[in-house]
Amino acid sequence: MRKFDKDRLLLGLAGPVLALAVAFVLTSVVLLASDRDPIEPFRLMFDAASFSDVQVLIINQTGTYYLAALAVAVGFRMNLFNIGVDGQYRLAAMVAALIGAAVELPGPLHIALIVIVAMLVGAFWAGIAGILKTTRGVSEVVSTIMLNAIATSLIAWLILPSNFGEQPPGSNDLTTGEIPESGWFPALEVTGGEIYGFTFVAFALGFVYWFVLNRTRFGFDLRATGASSTAAQASGVDAKKMVLTAMLISGAVAGLAGMPTLLGDTHTYSFNFPVGVGFTGITIALLGRNSPVGIFFAALLVSFLDKTSADLDQHGYEKEIATIMQGLIVIAVVVSYELVRQYGLRRQQRKVGEELAAGHALKTAKEAAK
Repeated sequence: MRKFDKDRLLLGLAGPVLALAVAFVLTSVVLLASDRDPIEPFRLMFDAASFSDVQVLIINQTGTYYLAALAVAVGFRMNLFNIGVDGQYRLAAMVAALIGAAVELPGPLHIALIVIVAMLVGAFWAGIAGILKTTRGVSEVVSTIMLNAIATSLIAWLILPSNFGEQPPGSNDLTTGEIPESGWFPALEVTGGEIYGFTFVAFALGFVYWFVLNRTRFGFDLRATGASSTAAQASGVDAKKMVLTAMLISGAVAGLAGMPTLLGDTHTYSFNFPVGVGFTGITIALLGRNSPVGIFFAALLVSFLDKTSADLDQHGYEKEIATIMQGLIVIAVVVSYELVRQYGLRRQQRKVGEELAAGHALKTAKEAAK
Protein backbone atom coordinates (compact mmCIF):
# COMPACT_ATOMS: atom_id res chain seq x y z
CA MET A 1 0.00 0.00 0.00
CA ARG A 2 1.37 3.41 -0.99
CA LYS A 3 2.51 5.56 1.95
CA PHE A 4 0.49 8.72 2.59
CA ASP A 5 2.52 11.72 1.44
CA LYS A 6 1.56 14.66 3.67
CA ASP A 7 3.98 17.07 2.00
CA ARG A 8 2.57 16.30 -1.43
CA LEU A 9 -0.99 16.90 -0.19
CA LEU A 10 -0.06 20.22 1.41
CA LEU A 11 1.76 21.40 -1.69
CA GLY A 12 -1.22 20.34 -3.82
CA LEU A 13 -3.58 22.41 -1.67
CA ALA A 14 -1.22 25.37 -1.42
CA GLY A 15 -1.61 26.32 -5.10
CA PRO A 16 -5.39 26.77 -5.28
CA VAL A 17 -5.61 28.27 -1.76
CA LEU A 18 -2.95 30.85 -2.60
CA ALA A 19 -4.64 31.60 -5.94
CA LEU A 20 -8.02 32.19 -4.29
CA ALA A 21 -6.49 34.38 -1.59
CA VAL A 22 -4.66 36.50 -4.14
CA ALA A 23 -7.78 36.79 -6.33
CA PHE A 24 -9.85 37.88 -3.31
CA VAL A 25 -7.28 40.51 -2.30
CA LEU A 26 -6.92 41.88 -5.84
CA THR A 27 -10.70 42.04 -6.29
CA SER A 28 -10.91 44.01 -3.04
CA VAL A 29 -8.22 46.37 -4.33
CA VAL A 30 -10.22 46.91 -7.53
CA LEU A 31 -13.32 47.73 -5.45
CA LEU A 32 -11.36 50.12 -3.26
CA ALA A 33 -9.87 51.83 -6.31
CA SER A 34 -13.40 52.45 -7.60
CA ASP A 35 -14.54 53.89 -4.23
CA ARG A 36 -16.59 50.82 -3.27
CA ASP A 37 -16.85 48.75 -0.12
CA PRO A 38 -14.37 45.85 -0.63
CA ILE A 39 -16.28 43.43 1.63
CA GLU A 40 -19.97 44.18 1.05
CA PRO A 41 -20.28 42.45 -2.38
CA PHE A 42 -18.93 39.20 -0.93
CA ARG A 43 -21.36 39.38 2.00
CA LEU A 44 -24.25 39.94 -0.43
CA MET A 45 -23.14 36.93 -2.46
CA PHE A 46 -23.03 34.67 0.61
CA ASP A 47 -26.45 35.96 1.65
CA ALA A 48 -27.83 35.07 -1.81
CA ALA A 49 -26.40 31.55 -1.49
CA SER A 50 -28.54 30.97 1.60
CA PHE A 51 -31.69 30.80 -0.56
CA SER A 52 -32.69 27.30 -1.65
CA ASP A 53 -33.53 28.29 -5.23
CA VAL A 54 -30.07 29.82 -5.68
CA GLN A 55 -28.50 26.67 -4.23
CA VAL A 56 -30.32 24.57 -6.84
CA LEU A 57 -29.07 26.88 -9.60
CA ILE A 58 -25.52 26.55 -8.29
CA ILE A 59 -25.67 22.75 -8.22
CA ASN A 60 -27.11 22.55 -11.75
CA GLN A 61 -24.47 24.94 -13.08
CA THR A 62 -21.77 22.95 -11.31
CA GLY A 63 -22.73 19.83 -13.29
CA THR A 64 -22.33 21.62 -16.61
CA TYR A 65 -19.04 23.23 -15.63
CA TYR A 66 -17.77 19.93 -14.23
CA LEU A 67 -18.22 18.16 -17.57
CA ALA A 68 -16.60 21.02 -19.50
CA ALA A 69 -13.63 21.01 -17.12
CA LEU A 70 -13.25 17.22 -17.36
CA ALA A 71 -13.09 17.58 -21.15
CA VAL A 72 -10.31 20.15 -20.78
CA ALA A 73 -8.52 18.05 -18.14
CA VAL A 74 -8.36 14.99 -20.42
CA GLY A 75 -6.41 17.12 -22.88
CA PHE A 76 -4.22 18.60 -20.16
CA ARG A 77 -3.21 15.13 -18.94
CA MET A 78 -1.93 14.49 -22.46
CA ASN A 79 -0.21 17.89 -22.57
CA LEU A 80 -2.85 19.01 -25.09
CA PHE A 81 -4.60 22.38 -24.86
CA ASN A 82 -8.12 21.79 -26.18
CA ILE A 83 -9.48 25.33 -26.43
CA GLY A 84 -12.27 24.06 -28.65
CA VAL A 85 -14.45 22.63 -25.87
CA ASP A 86 -16.92 25.49 -26.23
CA GLY A 87 -17.44 24.88 -29.94
CA GLN A 88 -17.62 21.11 -29.45
CA TYR A 89 -20.17 21.52 -26.65
CA ARG A 90 -22.44 23.90 -28.57
CA LEU A 91 -22.35 22.01 -31.86
CA ALA A 92 -22.99 18.71 -30.06
CA ALA A 93 -25.94 20.18 -28.13
CA MET A 94 -27.41 21.66 -31.29
CA VAL A 95 -27.21 18.49 -33.39
CA ALA A 96 -28.39 16.34 -30.46
CA ALA A 97 -31.38 18.68 -30.03
CA LEU A 98 -32.19 18.41 -33.73
CA ILE A 99 -32.12 14.61 -33.67
CA GLY A 100 -33.96 14.49 -30.35
CA ALA A 101 -36.79 16.69 -31.66
CA ALA A 102 -37.07 14.75 -34.93
CA VAL A 103 -37.68 11.30 -33.42
CA GLU A 104 -39.94 9.83 -30.78
CA LEU A 105 -38.78 6.71 -28.95
CA PRO A 106 -39.41 5.03 -25.59
CA GLY A 107 -37.89 7.17 -22.81
CA PRO A 108 -34.56 5.42 -22.10
CA LEU A 109 -33.85 4.85 -25.81
CA HIS A 110 -34.69 8.44 -26.67
CA ILE A 111 -32.39 9.82 -23.98
CA ALA A 112 -29.64 7.37 -24.94
CA LEU A 113 -29.87 8.42 -28.60
CA ILE A 114 -29.55 12.11 -27.72
CA VAL A 115 -26.57 11.47 -25.43
CA ILE A 116 -24.77 9.24 -27.96
CA VAL A 117 -25.30 11.77 -30.76
CA ALA A 118 -23.88 14.53 -28.56
CA MET A 119 -20.80 12.44 -27.74
CA LEU A 120 -20.22 11.48 -31.37
CA VAL A 121 -20.55 15.06 -32.63
CA GLY A 122 -18.23 16.38 -29.90
CA ALA A 123 -15.69 13.64 -30.61
CA PHE A 124 -15.88 14.25 -34.37
CA TRP A 125 -15.29 18.00 -34.00
CA ALA A 126 -12.35 17.49 -31.63
CA GLY A 127 -11.06 14.65 -33.80
CA ILE A 128 -10.50 17.10 -36.68
CA ALA A 129 -7.94 18.92 -34.53
CA GLY A 130 -6.47 15.57 -33.46
CA ILE A 131 -6.01 14.43 -37.06
CA LEU A 132 -4.46 17.75 -38.07
CA LYS A 133 -1.98 17.47 -35.20
CA THR A 134 -0.99 13.85 -35.79
CA THR A 135 -0.76 14.02 -39.58
CA ARG A 136 0.34 17.60 -40.26
CA GLY A 137 1.75 18.77 -36.94
CA VAL A 138 -0.82 21.58 -36.62
CA SER A 139 -1.00 22.96 -33.09
CA GLU A 140 -4.25 21.97 -31.40
CA VAL A 141 -4.43 25.49 -29.93
CA VAL A 142 -4.68 27.06 -33.39
CA SER A 143 -6.95 24.42 -34.92
CA THR A 144 -9.43 24.33 -32.01
CA ILE A 145 -9.70 28.13 -31.95
CA MET A 146 -10.53 28.10 -35.67
CA LEU A 147 -12.97 25.21 -35.19
CA ASN A 148 -14.76 27.25 -32.52
CA ALA A 149 -15.42 29.98 -35.07
CA ILE A 150 -16.49 27.46 -37.71
CA ALA A 151 -18.84 25.76 -35.22
CA THR A 152 -20.50 29.12 -34.46
CA SER A 153 -21.14 29.80 -38.14
CA LEU A 154 -22.26 26.22 -38.81
CA ILE A 155 -24.78 26.39 -35.96
CA ALA A 156 -26.12 29.71 -37.24
CA TRP A 157 -26.62 28.15 -40.70
CA LEU A 158 -28.16 24.87 -39.51
CA ILE A 159 -30.70 26.61 -37.27
CA LEU A 160 -32.12 28.78 -40.07
CA PRO A 161 -35.82 28.02 -40.73
CA SER A 162 -34.91 27.32 -44.36
CA ASN A 163 -32.64 24.51 -43.16
CA PHE A 164 -33.40 22.65 -39.92
CA GLY A 165 -34.49 25.34 -37.48
CA GLU A 166 -37.84 26.73 -36.41
CA GLN A 167 -38.99 30.23 -35.53
CA PRO A 168 -41.67 30.27 -32.80
CA PRO A 169 -44.65 32.51 -33.65
CA GLY A 170 -44.19 36.05 -32.37
CA SER A 171 -40.51 35.48 -31.51
CA ASN A 172 -37.24 36.58 -33.09
CA ASP A 173 -35.46 33.56 -31.66
CA LEU A 174 -34.61 30.44 -33.67
CA THR A 175 -34.79 26.95 -32.19
CA THR A 176 -34.35 23.32 -33.18
CA GLY A 177 -37.87 22.43 -32.06
CA GLU A 178 -38.76 20.93 -28.69
CA ILE A 179 -37.66 17.44 -27.73
CA PRO A 180 -40.69 15.25 -26.85
CA GLU A 181 -41.14 14.46 -23.17
CA SER A 182 -39.81 10.94 -23.72
CA GLY A 183 -36.38 12.55 -24.25
CA TRP A 184 -36.39 14.51 -20.99
CA PHE A 185 -34.00 13.29 -18.30
CA PRO A 186 -35.78 12.79 -14.93
CA ALA A 187 -35.00 15.49 -12.37
CA LEU A 188 -34.78 15.41 -8.58
CA GLU A 189 -37.45 17.54 -6.92
CA VAL A 190 -36.05 19.46 -3.92
CA THR A 191 -36.95 22.55 -1.97
CA GLY A 192 -36.17 25.45 -4.27
CA GLY A 193 -36.60 23.68 -7.60
CA GLU A 194 -35.32 20.72 -9.60
CA ILE A 195 -31.80 19.35 -9.75
CA TYR A 196 -31.15 18.11 -13.28
CA GLY A 197 -30.83 14.33 -13.32
CA PHE A 198 -27.85 14.52 -15.68
CA THR A 199 -25.98 16.52 -13.05
CA PHE A 200 -25.53 13.29 -11.09
CA VAL A 201 -24.28 11.56 -14.25
CA ALA A 202 -21.73 14.36 -14.58
CA PHE A 203 -20.41 13.78 -11.07
CA ALA A 204 -20.29 10.01 -11.66
CA LEU A 205 -18.12 10.62 -14.72
CA GLY A 206 -15.58 12.20 -12.39
CA PHE A 207 -15.07 8.79 -10.77
CA VAL A 208 -14.79 7.17 -14.23
CA TYR A 209 -12.17 9.78 -15.19
CA TRP A 210 -10.16 9.04 -12.02
CA PHE A 211 -10.40 5.27 -12.43
CA VAL A 212 -9.40 5.22 -16.10
CA LEU A 213 -6.45 7.56 -15.62
CA ASN A 214 -5.10 6.01 -12.43
CA ARG A 215 -6.13 2.36 -12.49
CA THR A 216 -5.89 1.24 -16.13
CA ARG A 217 -3.09 0.62 -18.63
CA PHE A 218 -4.71 3.07 -21.03
CA GLY A 219 -4.60 5.80 -18.40
CA PHE A 220 -0.94 5.08 -17.69
CA ASP A 221 -0.10 5.25 -21.40
CA LEU A 222 -2.01 8.51 -21.72
CA ARG A 223 -0.21 10.12 -18.78
CA ALA A 224 3.15 8.77 -19.91
CA THR A 225 2.68 10.15 -23.41
CA GLY A 226 1.71 13.53 -21.96
CA ALA A 227 4.82 13.57 -19.77
CA SER A 228 7.19 12.56 -22.60
CA SER A 229 6.02 11.39 -26.00
CA THR A 230 9.53 10.23 -26.98
CA ALA A 231 9.91 8.12 -23.81
CA ALA A 232 6.45 6.66 -24.33
CA GLN A 233 7.30 5.88 -27.95
CA ALA A 234 10.47 4.12 -26.83
CA SER A 235 8.45 1.94 -24.44
CA GLY A 236 6.13 0.81 -27.23
CA VAL A 237 3.28 3.33 -26.93
CA ASP A 238 1.97 4.80 -30.18
CA ALA A 239 2.17 8.50 -29.27
CA LYS A 240 0.20 9.73 -32.28
CA LYS A 241 -2.58 7.25 -31.61
CA MET A 242 -2.74 8.41 -27.99
CA VAL A 243 -2.94 12.07 -29.06
CA LEU A 244 -5.84 11.34 -31.39
CA THR A 245 -7.58 9.14 -28.80
CA ALA A 246 -7.23 11.83 -26.12
CA MET A 247 -8.74 14.46 -28.44
CA LEU A 248 -11.65 12.15 -29.29
CA ILE A 249 -12.36 11.46 -25.61
CA SER A 250 -12.03 15.13 -24.73
CA GLY A 251 -14.50 16.03 -27.47
CA ALA A 252 -16.94 13.31 -26.42
CA VAL A 253 -16.96 14.60 -22.84
CA ALA A 254 -17.34 18.16 -24.15
CA GLY A 255 -20.40 16.98 -26.06
CA LEU A 256 -21.93 15.84 -22.77
CA ALA A 257 -21.51 19.30 -21.19
CA GLY A 258 -24.71 20.53 -22.80
CA MET A 259 -26.82 17.58 -21.67
CA PRO A 260 -27.77 18.80 -18.16
CA THR A 261 -29.32 21.96 -19.65
CA LEU A 262 -30.74 20.36 -22.81
CA LEU A 263 -32.31 17.30 -21.16
CA GLY A 264 -33.21 18.94 -17.88
CA ASP A 265 -34.30 22.48 -18.71
CA THR A 266 -34.59 23.93 -22.23
CA HIS A 267 -35.39 20.70 -24.18
CA THR A 268 -34.36 22.63 -27.29
CA TYR A 269 -31.36 24.48 -28.66
CA SER A 270 -31.72 28.18 -29.40
CA PHE A 271 -29.59 31.30 -29.49
CA ASN A 272 -30.28 31.63 -25.75
CA PHE A 273 -28.35 28.41 -25.02
CA PRO A 274 -25.41 29.13 -22.65
CA VAL A 275 -22.14 30.11 -24.35
CA GLY A 276 -18.61 30.38 -22.99
CA VAL A 277 -18.94 27.16 -20.97
CA GLY A 278 -15.83 25.66 -22.57
CA PHE A 279 -13.65 28.64 -21.70
CA THR A 280 -14.91 28.57 -18.11
CA GLY A 281 -13.97 24.88 -18.10
CA ILE A 282 -10.34 25.86 -18.76
CA THR A 283 -10.34 28.04 -15.64
CA ILE A 284 -11.90 25.26 -13.56
CA ALA A 285 -9.50 22.57 -14.83
CA LEU A 286 -6.53 24.80 -14.01
CA LEU A 287 -7.83 25.65 -10.55
CA GLY A 288 -8.73 22.02 -9.84
CA ARG A 289 -5.32 20.80 -11.04
CA ASN A 290 -6.99 18.20 -13.30
CA SER A 291 -8.09 16.23 -10.24
CA PRO A 292 -11.75 15.10 -10.24
CA VAL A 293 -12.19 16.26 -6.64
CA GLY A 294 -10.34 19.52 -7.24
CA ILE A 295 -12.37 20.16 -10.38
CA PHE A 296 -15.61 19.60 -8.45
CA PHE A 297 -14.78 22.23 -5.86
CA ALA A 298 -13.49 24.63 -8.52
CA ALA A 299 -16.70 24.17 -10.54
CA LEU A 300 -18.74 24.74 -7.37
CA LEU A 301 -16.81 27.94 -6.65
CA VAL A 302 -17.24 29.37 -10.15
CA SER A 303 -20.93 28.42 -10.15
CA PHE A 304 -21.28 30.17 -6.80
CA LEU A 305 -19.71 33.32 -8.23
CA ASP A 306 -21.95 33.17 -11.31
CA LYS A 307 -25.28 32.64 -9.59
CA THR A 308 -24.83 34.75 -6.47
CA SER A 309 -23.55 37.79 -8.38
CA ALA A 310 -26.70 38.06 -10.52
CA ASP A 311 -28.45 40.45 -8.07
CA LEU A 312 -25.44 42.59 -7.13
CA ASP A 313 -26.59 45.40 -9.43
CA GLN A 314 -29.73 45.78 -7.31
CA HIS A 315 -27.47 46.79 -4.41
CA GLY A 316 -25.37 49.24 -6.37
CA TYR A 317 -22.59 46.84 -7.36
CA GLU A 318 -21.89 45.62 -10.87
CA LYS A 319 -22.37 41.86 -11.29
CA GLU A 320 -19.22 41.85 -13.43
CA ILE A 321 -17.32 41.77 -10.11
CA ALA A 322 -17.62 37.97 -10.31
CA THR A 323 -16.19 38.00 -13.84
CA ILE A 324 -13.26 40.12 -12.65
CA MET A 325 -12.62 37.67 -9.84
CA GLN A 326 -12.71 34.70 -12.23
CA GLY A 327 -10.16 36.41 -14.47
CA LEU A 328 -7.94 37.18 -11.51
CA ILE A 329 -8.21 33.54 -10.40
CA VAL A 330 -6.80 32.42 -13.77
CA ILE A 331 -3.83 34.79 -13.47
CA ALA A 332 -3.29 33.91 -9.81
CA VAL A 333 -3.47 30.16 -10.55
CA VAL A 334 -0.64 30.33 -13.08
CA VAL A 335 1.58 32.40 -10.79
CA SER A 336 0.80 30.55 -7.54
CA TYR A 337 1.27 27.09 -9.06
CA GLU A 338 4.67 28.08 -10.39
CA LEU A 339 5.69 29.48 -6.99
CA VAL A 340 4.50 26.31 -5.24
CA ARG A 341 6.31 24.15 -7.81
CA GLN A 342 9.59 26.00 -7.29
CA TYR A 343 9.19 25.81 -3.52
CA GLY A 344 8.48 22.08 -3.77
CA LEU A 345 11.63 21.52 -5.85
CA ARG A 346 13.79 23.48 -3.38
CA ARG A 347 12.24 21.57 -0.47
CA GLN A 348 12.89 18.24 -2.18
CA GLN A 349 16.48 19.19 -2.98
CA ARG A 350 17.03 20.25 0.63
CA LYS A 351 15.62 16.95 1.96
CA VAL A 352 17.83 14.96 -0.42
CA GLY A 353 20.83 16.99 0.71
CA GLU A 354 20.01 16.37 4.37
CA GLU A 355 19.61 12.63 3.74
CA LEU A 356 22.95 12.47 1.90
CA ALA A 357 24.65 14.39 4.70
CA ALA A 358 23.12 12.08 7.31
CA GLY A 359 24.25 9.03 5.35
CA HIS A 360 27.77 10.41 5.03
CA ALA A 361 27.91 11.17 8.76
CA LEU A 362 26.74 7.63 9.59
CA LYS A 363 29.36 6.13 7.29
CA THR A 364 32.08 8.27 8.88
CA ALA A 365 30.97 7.22 12.36
CA LYS A 366 31.08 3.53 11.41
CA GLU A 367 34.57 3.88 9.95
CA ALA A 368 35.75 5.69 13.08
CA ALA A 369 34.31 2.91 15.27
CA LYS A 370 36.41 0.35 13.45
